[in-house]
Amino acid sequence: MFFTETPEWAALGSSLTAALAELYAGQGLSADSFGLVLITPGAGGPTGFAHRGDIPIYPCSLVKSFHLVHALALLEDARIAPHGEMDRALRDMIRWSSNNATNYAIDLITGTTGDTLLHGAEYLDWVNKRERLNRFFWALGWDEWQGCTIAQKLMDDTRYGREAQFAGADGAYLNRLTPLAAARLLCELFEGDLPLSQPSKARAQAILRRDRTCEDAANPNYQLSEFLGGKLPDGVEIWSKAGHNLWTGDARSSWFKHDMARLAAPGRKPLTLVLTTQGRDMAQTYPSAFPEIGRLIWEMTEDITRL
Repeated sequence: MFFTETPEWAALGSSLTAALAELYAGQGLSADSFGLVLITPGAGGPTGFAHRGDIPIYPCSLVKSFHLVHALALLEDARIAPHGEMDRALRDMIRWSSNNATNYAIDLITGTTGDTLLHGAEYLDWVNKRERLNRFFWALGWDEWQGCTIAQKLMDDTRYGREAQFAGADGAYLNRLTPLAAARLLCELFEGDLPLSQPSKARAQAILRRDRTCEDAANPNYQLSEFLGGKLPDGVEIWSKAGHNLWTGDARSSWFKHDMARLAAPGRKPLTLVLTTQGRDMAQTYPSAFPEIGRLIWEMTEDITRL
């Protein structure tokens, strides 16, 4: 792993995992139904804790933060021409989690389009281009990327045509992401070695930042009020990207709710937090669960993150 799990983090993480499984058992949460990663930076390198952090899961819209980084890298290299629609898409796919904006960015990153069936060499060429989405992150050499794939577009329901071909008849090639990969992306964006210039890193950070004072903050589509940042104390800064699927028409991509966030406040080390869950209760029935969990984790990590 890219961080060290100290004895202190191991003890705290075990307590947190047990507490979540106990407190939210009635909402369908159990120790084997969620993934949790907590990381703070340090002079000797990052330290933290992971519970089921290496288990790939259908990631919903967490993948959009990866596409943001990839697109900015290509813009830097002049492999994508900057234009207003790209700017709008990168903003909206994070701010509102727009699938249309994301798929526009994917088309530009890969030089592909979706929908109608393809065959033979034409289909293989299309697949090779779409796989650029994975190859960019494989090239970083992250152990945490094992078991991950983000080459599928984001859909509001079932897939058709070449998108269905690519996902496979049994859905075996749907997107998959580990909580550790999501945590590493955030850590690398703020303290690490992503292949981005400082201005591009700052741009990504600005897009991911959640403004708790803006008029949209209470809108669930802003992915704050019903996610991990929803009940944090005043003064906590939040950078985040959530993933949330209800019923999609496909059981393999239905009933997921996730969040990946970086939290910062005076007197405390920044905390990178990733929570992934699967189940209808957490995804739909209890929208207050994620904000409560975010507050609980913030409170329980106070001592270990204190400067």
